[in-house]
Amino acid sequence: MGNTELMAVVTINKEAVGGDVPIFFASTEEEQAKIANTLAQVLRSMVHDVGNGVYCIVRH
Repeated sequence: MGNTELMAVVTINKEAVGGDVPIFFASTEEEQAKIANTLAQVLRSMVHDVGNGVYCIVRH
């Protein structure tokens, strides 16, 4: 896959995530989407909705 890198995770479901990447917790889906999109712009990355209340920020 080349230089694909997981940059961060944004979630509303604290039980669904873990690991050694930055994890951002949101209270609502609207807040989650705003945080994810802002991070993607700052990190020059893409947002991927993996379901169950989790967005991954990935640099391709």
